[in-house]
Amino acid sequence: MARIELDLAHAYGPNPQREEDFALLPLKMTFDDGGAYALLGPSGCGKTTLLNIVSGLVRPSQGTVRYDGRDVTGDSPQQRNIAQVFQFPVIYDTMTVAENLAFPLRNRGVAADRIRQRVGQVAEMLDLSGQLDQRAAGLAADAKQKISLGRGLVREDVSAVLFDEPLTVIDPHLKWQLRRKLKQIHHDLKLTLIYVTHDQVEALTFAQQVVVMSRGRAVQIGTASELFDRPRHTFVGNFIGSPGMNFLDARVDGDAIVVAGHRVAAPMQLLAALGEFKLGLRPEYVELSDPLEPGAVPAVVLQSQDIGTYWLVTLRVGTGKAEAVLRMRLDPQAAVPRIGETVWLALFGEHTCYYKNEELVA
Repeated sequence: MARIELDLAHAYGPNPQREEDFALLPLKMTFDDGGAYALLGPSGCGKTTLLNIVSGLVRPSQGTVRYDGRDVTGDSPQQRNIAQVFQFPVIYDTMTVAENLAFPLRNRGVAADRIRQRVGQVAEMLDLSGQLDQRAAGLAADAKQKISLGRGLVREDVSAVLFDEPLTVIDPHLKWQLRRKLKQIHHDLKLTLIYVTHDQVEALTFAQQVVVMSRGRAVQIGTASELFDRPRHTFVGNFIGSPGMNFLDARVDGDAIVVAGHRVAAPMQLLAALGEFKLGLRPEYVELSDPLEPGAVPAVVLQSQDIGTYWLVTLRVGTGKAEAVLRMRLDPQAAVPRIGETVWLALFGEHTCYYKNEELVA
């Protein structure tokens, strides 16, 4: 395994001048030896470009890539000794499942006994043991992708295993199983894994550290709890969560805050220096309050949806230009307010985040 250090930027066109010219804006990033990482973001944010730079399929237009301190910027994927699993299966249809899994090892002259042992181990991990003698051509797309995953995992000496949205062709139930399998495989084999996805559930359940990307920039790197509880940018707050974080425009007015047209007592001395800002609060942390409680804000219920494991309540706070819509999650056993009813909300608490120029105020 390898510790991978990036200090680079990348543009596909010549002479980039503006931010829009870059596929990847300047970044410094380290993937520790044996870590499990996810590159998460919407289509076109630069995550696959970054993965291909790590693998050696793309050479960065600026900067360096280092494996264990060695500059590998000009090295090929073979020289870097990486394994890569792509979005769609890359296998040999004329071979059996066992022959497909064994191919990367035979190609490197591994002893036959060790090949059989390793193929059996990886096949058991991926529930392919009963299909080892079947030809790949006759298998379904999800089984073929499991073979492709196995080919990426079968080598023990790789610097890193890179995954580019490998579960796209997998049905939802099997996705859940394979995410668990990959997490278990990482725990057992201590491989350096880097996983590209636009699916936050995949990223947050698989990775120890998630890199959230937007428009060629690594906006935040953190654990699932860090990204959820303290997103450092409004993009992260909106992108992570289902639904995403609520944002309300607010401003400091003397010793109070004006939010959604309502003047409430300022809960923190720090806010005096903010001026205009955004208040961020997850739907999970919006709570019903007593109207006499300090900081309580009135809201009108617009919609209530029974999601099964919780109620999702949509509310309107403020009127006119100050009007805003926010969402609140309630336990399935909770008393759900009626549509059109006015309720009072507690917006200020330990989970409330404050943003100036879209960046989190510490």
